Amino acid sequence: MAVTGPAELLAAWEAGQALQDGGRALLLHRAARPEAGTDALLSVPAGERAADLFALRRALFGERMQVKLACADPECGAAMEFELDAAELGAARPSLPEGGLRVDEGGWSVVFRLPSVADLTAVSATAAHDPAEARRLLGGRCAVSARKDDRSAGPEELERLPEAVLKRFAEAVEEADPGAEVTLNIACPECGTTTPAELDIAAYLWTELDAWARDVLLDVHLLASAYGWSEPEILALSPLRRRYYLELCADV
Repeated sequence: MAVTGPAELLAAWEAGQALQDGGRALLLHRAARPEAGTDALLSVPAGERAADLFALRRALFGERMQVKLACADPECGAAMEFELDAAELGAARPSLPEGGLRVDEGGWSVVFRLPSVADLTAVSATAAHDPAEARRLLGGRCAVSARKDDRSAGPEELERLPEAVLKRFAEAVEEADPGAEVTLNIACPECGTTTPAELDIAAYLWTELDAWARDVLLDVHLLASAYGWSEPEILALSPLRRRYYLELCADV
């Protein structure tokens, strides 16, 4: 992976200020794959995008990820802090069986493709208030072909697949694309309660990028004020040299 430079990262951060989570995730993915177009980025499975973002995180900020979480037990509520390995979490990539995901259930035989980022984005609003309807919409988008009792099913039938088929589809997706959702189950060291939490690498990385960008802009302000250098000149300095100049400014 080509590591994106500080000027490009700042541009991505600036563009992301006016966007919501989905748009920011796309910006980060574009930083991870600068050679890919928007359509290509949206067409990949969710687990592949997550793996790309974990790789970007490692390139920018290292492998160790600090996570803070509160115990789920309301009588405890202890603050928990632990480390995760970005390399380990990003190792899982989608593995689509030859011929696609095949589900055989209740007389149906359906071949699905893995849901893409665009598919999941399209049903995300519905999923928030009607998970069953979101499954139906996602199944209709991802169904490639189907047979019911040895006859071919039409396009309208693909959009109204039975709930049992859709649940089997969800199970098959979870097995084929385990990196699409990273769920942590953390045991509280104080009371032993297990606290589940979903790790959204796009949101996590954006928070880190936001903190980094604000620190860099402060560095630019201080060095420009002290030396009269332009932003491109300051960003061209290595982090070590930039820090040394800031220390010299503080000593004056």
